[in-house]
Amino acid sequence: MPDQTSPFVPVNSSADHLAEVSSEAVRSTWLTATEAAQYLKIKTRTILFWARSGKIKAYSLTGTKRRVWRFRQVDLDAALMASAVLLSSSSSAGSADRRRQ
Repeated sequence: MPDQTSPFVPVNSSADHLAEVSSEAVRSTWLTATEAAQYLKIKTRTILFWARSGKIKAYSLTGTKRRVWRFRQVDLDAALMASAVLLSSSSSAGSADRRRQ
């Protein structure tokens, strides 16, 4: 009798597990510079500048004549969350300093 299990489907797979795996795949989506700029609603040259200066996590592809960047959506989300915290704390501190003067 042939084996009924497939080598590509885990034996312990369930609908919840498959949904979790697919949602993880969506969160780690790779984006081009243009797609990442559209996602952040900024210009492409701005995100490329941020990538070159290290302000945002980016991955350079090798084997190309020009530097080609790819971005992960989770990294962009993390950068947004981190910068929102920095902006809110620095702007309130700056306005408190201005009120004292």
